[in-house]
Amino acid sequence: MPVSSHMVPIGTPAPEFALPSVDGKTVRTGDFAAAPALLVAFLSNHCPFVRHIEAGIGELARDLPRLAVVAVCSNDTGVAPDDGLDGLRGQLDRTGWTFPYLVDADQSVARAYRAACTPDFFLYDAQRRLAYRGALDASRPGNEEPVDGALLRAAVAEVLAGRPVPEPHRASIGCSIKWAPGTE
Repeated sequence: MPVSSHMVPIGTPAPEFALPSVDGKTVRTGDFAAAPALLVAFLSNHCPFVRHIEAGIGELARDLPRLAVVAVCSNDTGVAPDDGLDGLRGQLDRTGWTFPYLVDADQSVARAYRAACTPDFFLYDAQRRLAYRGALDASRPGNEEPVDGALLRAAVAEVLAGRPVPEPHRASIGCSIKWAPGTE
């Protein structure tokens, strides 16, 4: 059953993180300090909602070089084994994503961001205040809407121009984060 993202209050500071990427390097929030905008995307390999928009996420990242992008997989691999390192590496090979893909094994980063689903997008301005949270676009598996990134692209344009992103924001919909048993 699909889950919607929590609509975290606009202006919320970006929680700090220091997580291993699938290539073994530790990536920190501060690594993106020079970027005028930061997109933290909670993604997974197994979720059909993520797979449906994978190409669109890659295009958005390539088209917007001033936007720093980082993906985080917080799923418990005991619940979602396809989201283990081999699965995430395969996803990188399949998609050609060049942004860091981080593993949140203890799920603390998902909790800090209040991520609820995959995909779940959090866009921060230069001061690392939440400017947009929600969907990439109107597309969902089976609804025939194009995967064009329109909602997130419009939000990034506003943030890069130093303007607030007009509300309401459309919640993302996807697979629930696969919490470790007993921590749901």
